[in-house]
Order: sequence, then structure tokens, then C-alpha cells
Amino acid sequence: MNYKKSLFFILVFVLGSANAQERIPEVEELLQKMTIEEKIGQLNLLTPGGGVATGEVVSENVGTKIKAGQVGGLFGVAGPDRVRKAQEIAVNESRLGIPLLIGSDVIHGYKTTYPIPLGLSSTWDMDLVRQAAQMAAREATADGINWNFSPMVDIARDPRWGRIAEGAGEDPYLGSKVAEAMVKGYQGDDLAAAHTMLACVKHFALYGAAEAGRDYGSVDMGKIKMFNQYMLPYKAAIDAGAASVMSSFNDVDGVPATGNKWLLTDVLRDQWGFDGFVVSDYTSLNEMIPHGLGDLQAVSALALKAGLDMDMVGEGFLTTLKKSLDEGKVTEEDITNACRRVLEAKYISGLLDDPYKYLDSKRPKKDILTDENRALARKLATRSFVLLKNHNNMLPLKKQGKIALVGPLADSRENMLGTWAPTGDFKLAVTILEGFKNVASDAEIKYAKGANISDDADFAKNVNALGPRIVMDERSPEAMLKEAVDLAKTSDVVVAVVGEATEMSGESSSRTDISIPASQKKLIRALVETGKPVALVLMSGRPLTIPDEFEMPVSILQVWHPGVEAGNAIADVVFGDYNPSGKLTATWPVNVGQIPIYHSTKVTGRPAPESGEFQKFRSNYLDAPNAPLLPFGYGLSYTTFEYSNLRLNKKEIHQGEAISATVTITNTGNFDGEEVVQLYLRDVVRSITPPKRQLKGFQKVMLKKGERKEVTITLPPDDLKFYNAQLEFVSEPGEFEVFVGTNSDAELSETFTLK
Repeated sequence: MNYKKSLFFILVFVLGSANAQERIPEVEELLQKMTIEEKIGQLNLLTPGGGVATGEVVSENVGTKIKAGQVGGLFGVAGPDRVRKAQEIAVNESRLGIPLLIGSDVIHGYKTTYPIPLGLSSTWDMDLVRQAAQMAAREATADGINWNFSPMVDIARDPRWGRIAEGAGEDPYLGSKVAEAMVKGYQGDDLAAAHTMLACVKHFALYGAAEAGRDYGSVDMGKIKMFNQYMLPYKAAIDAGAASVMSSFNDVDGVPATGNKWLLTDVLRDQWGFDGFVVSDYTSLNEMIPHGLGDLQAVSALALKAGLDMDMVGEGFLTTLKKSLDEGKVTEEDITNACRRVLEAKYISGLLDDPYKYLDSKRPKKDILTDENRALARKLATRSFVLLKNHNNMLPLKKQGKIALVGPLADSRENMLGTWAPTGDFKLAVTILEGFKNVASDAEIKYAKGANISDDADFAKNVNALGPRIVMDERSPEAMLKEAVDLAKTSDVVVAVVGEATEMSGESSSRTDISIPASQKKLIRALVETGKPVALVLMSGRPLTIPDEFEMPVSILQVWHPGVEAGNAIADVVFGDYNPSGKLTATWPVNVGQIPIYHSTKVTGRPAPESGEFQKFRSNYLDAPNAPLLPFGYGLSYTTFEYSNLRLNKKEIHQGEAISATVTITNTGNFDGEEVVQLYLRDVVRSITPPKRQLKGFQKVMLKKGERKEVTITLPPDDLKFYNAQLEFVSEPGEFEVFVGTNSDAELSETFTLK
């Protein structure tokens, strides 16, 4: 990489991409040569098909358009040879030879898939999150891809929304840390290196707050809530140097995000200083038509003027911008600015110097699905699992005796990778049955399916839209259930693998009933009735409502959808080779009537009694508690931890000062284990109503059996700030309360005063 490019890259990452205002000579020289049609062509992102599409449109005549200079990038194409053919057309057969951006959805690993993002966030280990993104980037770039439509950083507080699986859960602070780690993992410290790729932060903005948990739905939210809660992870990703941003499908203050000038220009560029490029989501530009914003020409002009730079698949820019220019509805400067930003991305990724830099035919074999990568995927999976309940300390199991492995997901290879893993190959996944036999070879392990994932044929048809995930057994439900019960009766212990198929969560997979399907609930009850010890391995892409199962005498290990090493990782934890340390990053409700439910809610003027008892004329339900089944940050271990002696280094601080909290934590159980120490903050009195508590720090620590450690978490001055009624980022004098513990219900507390 030459000196000028190195200097520009340093400016981007040190000052923030948006503050690097110097024009790039190579880009400016190229712009001078371009016709208006060629500039518009750079704003066109197409897919030739052949992969999984998230819309109804697949581009036509792609090769012809590339030759004509009408394409700025492609997605849905991978492999050095295939990408080379596309780049050769762009470089050798278009007038100016401008190379293409090659994008892909690399959501949780490329070929070596690891846990879905909701699971990955449950590790609470930002170094591991960064390593995961780094591995994904190395594999994807080995296959010719230089731009990743990830990370998805949408805050999600409604588990009916299927895409909660793709994010880091409900909390802005944790979500911001995950966003930063993923951007740095994908982009590294040199975007022109052949093993790094452009990150694309999505979906800007507020997509995770869709009404009724229904995908692509409308969002209605005030700006104070936006800035104090939902916007923070996007900003963290921008501050980390993210090269691109994807607009969301929903509206924001009544204007669809893809054509929202306040969002894409006033906030993103002017306030946050972002100087990368913005791409629409899949045909979201065209979808402003049914939103009610006008015809294709009108919405295309609106989007360009708002700050959108690249149109994904819809070709509204390609087919209407020249006409809008001629009619004075857009300016040449509007088009040039958008084109400049796309070209700058190609420059900083090194494509303008070497269009073929990502196309080394030796790299796939060397960098993809290596033993090292699979080992990391296995490690990531084990760290993501959350022990929800351990009845009679049943887990970990001994690697001996007769074990009944039961359930429709216990030997279901097609359901191991999880939702939105289009670059993965489920045929390479390790099933739970295989993993048990690999890890506990001395035990007698026998398998019975026991039930279908669901017996509802219409529901199964909807789930199977992208391929078979719910496979109806040829046997009757009664016959399968009898086989499983008979096996359980002759076994020492039972492990039932139950939950969701991969496409029961994810995009366009909203559910109004987020309980375990009836067929599997019946299986669980029958297994418990045998009197044998039962452990549930619960697989899902979202929080589930499991009050019935939680009351049963069972142990429950939540494993999300773990990826290509699923079976081995689950066996590692079930048999105690790794002590689970995951913590929930989204609250688990008792029932859907509590939704939305999250830990940082506000206290009303008529709060419910802390005892949980119903009281008339208070903010509570007649038929259910206010409290969730499982709080944010919850997760057990095979060992136990005791918290004590919380103290602050100061009882009084002034504006601009940091404050530290120290707590003693002791491993009081019989296993070595890791614990996530969590710090929550309450601003007792301020000018706008505060949340009852907010996560403001955490630290994952390893303690050997009987070991005691002191853990210190420091709050920098900005952690005491919030956006006030004027959307100013301020801290106000007054009293603060600090809570430290094992989840968001942490009880140890101390107070301090900000002067």
C-alpha cells in the first residue's frame, strides 16, 4: 500500500472517517473523466442470483450492464474464479475499467459458521467477538468478497421479531461494545490488506423496534428514546471506523429511512461525522412507493437528496436519476458526491490499485474451513451457551452409562447453522448425536427422534420457504413418542434437544407464539413423567416463553443455533469439558403479553410493589407478574459465585471525573468457572425520567475453585451522560446509585454524588 493511501487510512481511523475531509487525488481524477451516466452506474448494486435473496427481485443482464459502466458492485457471487470473471468485465470491457465492490451477508461466519449473533453476544467476551469477525473476514476475502453486510446492531426488545437472532439483544451499552468489536474484526487496522473487508453497519435506523414484532413494520419513537437507547450502537460502529452503512426498511418520524434526510445527512454525516457511503437495503428504495412517497422517479430523487449513495437491486437510481437531473429534481453535485463516496470505498480497500487483490486461487484451501477455524467456532459456541437451570446439579453428565438422546433437533444437521447462514454448508455441520459420540465415546448413547419439530403442516410450509427445516416423519407422532419414552425408561439419563428450527427465527420469521411447539412440549412432559433425570438442550434464535418447562424438574441449557461445530460444542458443555459462562443479552418473558420487556425500563408514577404482589391502581397485571421469567444478564454455572464488599473509590466526584467500583467475587462451588461481573447505574434524579437502571460496565473473569478476586470497573465521565430534552449530551449534578452483581437484578449497591 502506498504512502498516500496509508496516510488517508490513518486519518480515517484516527479522526473518524467523516473528519477526513481531504479529497483523494486518484478519485478526483477519475471523477473528472466520468460521464454522468457512469457516475450513476457506480450507484447501482446488483445480484446475478444463484444465492439466497431477501427480496423478490433478481437482477437481469448483469454482464451487459457491467460493460456499459452501469454497475458499482455485485453481491451473491463468490469464489476467486467467478469473481475474477466479473472483475475482468468491469476492468477490461467497461470504458474506465473501474472495479466492482463484491458484497455478501457474512452474518455469523463465512463457511466456518459460528453461533448466531444473539448467541455470540451471550459470550460477553469482546475479544472473542472480534476474533470471530476477523475469522469471517479472512474466509470471505479468500473467496473474493471485499464488503460485508454486517454487523447488524439493531436494538431488539421484542422477541416476536425474528431478526432479534441477528443482533446483540436489548441493551445499548453491550450492543455498542459488540458493534465496535465486530467492525474492528472485519476491518482490522488496514482495509487495503487482502484479509480485511469493508463493514456495513445495519439497519440504520431503529429497525429492531418494528411495531408488533412484525418484520419490515413501522416504527414510532420519540427522539429522546432514539438517542438514549436505540442509536448508540450505530454511533459506536461509526466511531470504530465502519466504512459503510445500510439504511433500514422502516420509517423514522414518518419518513422511510432510505429517503430520510434527517437520518442519513443531519445525524449520520453532520452530527456523527460519517464520511463513508450509504447503501439501501434490498429494494428498500423501491419500497418507498408502497410506503406512499411517490413513484420510482420521485423516491429515487428523494433518496439521493437525503444522502443515499447506492441502490441495492432496485435500479431506481440507474433508470431515473438522469431524467431527474434533466428536470432539475437533483443536481450533478448530488450524483457526484454519492459517486465519490463509493469510489473512495474502492480506494481505501485497495481495489483501484489492484482489482484482483482478493482473487488468489490458493487462498480458499488455505484459509477456509481450516482445523484452526473450526476449533475457534467450537470455542465460540461453548462460550455462548447459557445454563438456565440445573435441577439437582444434574449437569455436567458423566461420560459413562446409558444416555437417551432424544428430540427432533438431536440429529438434524440442517438446523445446526442457524438463520441467515447463506454462505455456510449445513452438510458440514456436526450433529448433537455425532458430538456426543465424539466426546463421550465410553457412554452408551442411543437416539430417538420423539417428535416432529412441529406437527402443523401449514406452519411447516411457511418455515420451509428456503428449504426443508421442519421435516415430517413418516411415522405417527404416537409411534415416535412411544419409542422415545421406551428408550428413556431403559436409560440412566435423558437429554432432549428441543426448540426452533433455523428458519423459525430470522428475517421474515416473526412469531406471535414464541413457546416451544406443542409436539415438543408433549414430548418433554412424557419424558419427565418417566421419572428419569432430564436435561433440555434448548435451541432457538430468540428468547422463548418457557414457564411450563422451567417449573418442571429438568435442567435447561440454552444453545441458540451454534454453527458448524454445534454437536461437539454442546457435548463439551453437557459433559463438563467446559463450564458454561454465557449470559442472556435479551430478557426472557413469562408470556408474550409482557412484551416489550427489558431491564432498563422506566419507573412509573405508580410503580408496582417490589414484592410482586398485585395491588390495585398500580402498574401491574391481573394475571401475570411484572418480572420476567429470566432477567437480562442471567446465566448459571456449574459452580457458584459469591459477591461481597462493594465499594467506590470516591463518594463524591465533579464533572469530567471518572469513578471506580470494586467488588470481591469468590468461587464457592466445586468447579473452576468464568463469571461476568455486571455493573448497572441509576441516575436518581434528573431533568428527564431515568431508567430504573442501565448497564454501564462488565468484566468476564476466570476463578478457580475456591479462588477469590477483586474486580474493578471504572465509569468514565461519558457514562454518566444522557441526551436531555434538547438532545444535548450532558451529565447533571445529583445522586447516582451503582449496582453490581451476576445479572440485571444485582442487589449489591452503593451511592455517590456528582457535583
